Amino acid sequence: MMMNSDLSVIERANWQVPEFDTPLWLGRRHQFCVVIPVINEGSRIKNLLDRMKMHKISEVADIIIVDGGSTDGSLDLDVLKDKDVRGLLVKRGRGKLSAQLRCAYAFALDQGYDGIVTIDGNDKDDPASIPQFIATLKNGYDFVQASRFIPGGVAENTPKSRDFAIRFIHAPMLSLFSGFSWTDTTQGFRAYSSKMLLDVRVAPFRDVFISYELLAYLSYRVPRLGYRCVELPTIRRYPLTGDIPTKINGIKGNLSVLQVLFRACFGAYNLPADHAGKRCLQ
Repeated sequence: MMMNSDLSVIERANWQVPEFDTPLWLGRRHQFCVVIPVINEGSRIKNLLDRMKMHKISEVADIIIVDGGSTDGSLDLDVLKDKDVRGLLVKRGRGKLSAQLRCAYAFALDQGYDGIVTIDGNDKDDPASIPQFIATLKNGYDFVQASRFIPGGVAENTPKSRDFAIRFIHAPMLSLFSGFSWTDTTQGFRAYSSKMLLDVRVAPFRDVFISYELLAYLSYRVPRLGYRCVELPTIRRYPLTGDIPTKINGIKGNLSVLQVLFRACFGAYNLPADHAGKRCLQ
């Protein structure tokens, strides 16, 4: 295991990371990586990887997939290699999205990457924006969030209930409590600097982050610590017909997201000693 030069052995030993296997790892080629969380995405992950190959994403970043336990046969290693994927991690420990991300982020930091872009594996987002995310990290930003709601962004076929919840509940609450004007806080297309993820005040490698907590927590916590944050316009398209590609469904799923939102905004995921720091400059 490669140890990031900014990370002490003691700090690394304190990380709580679910168990995972690494059936594919071809080594680091670039200073940035793209992490794609998936579980039973079927043709959607193949379509996304095809689009990433068309945009030559592998020429600017290493592509790493983190699987939450797929059983649909969509992650054949030979196919992944052909589509320029350099790594496949398979989570074995408990948990959902946040647990997957902890596996992938810990792995990426251990490999010494300068920053991480995350894009969902359900093919709703346009990967053409990834080089701009990386350029923004290189320009000194620590948190880059995709937004379909700012000028230049595109929101197609977004379910009306989700559109309302994002615009009038989720984003306004996180904006109020974080001090940064977010517009699109529920989607996972975003990028982080390694410097921010390694900050002991952020401490993302904790077992409290098990389902969807990590996304809301970072949107709240990172601006409050004074890190440079920005939103970039992107395209998010939901299909016109068929099942909605999402893991959050029904009343129970949406109530869970709101519960996480309130807990994040009121500091429930902060470390006991809250060093809030200055707020993020826009």
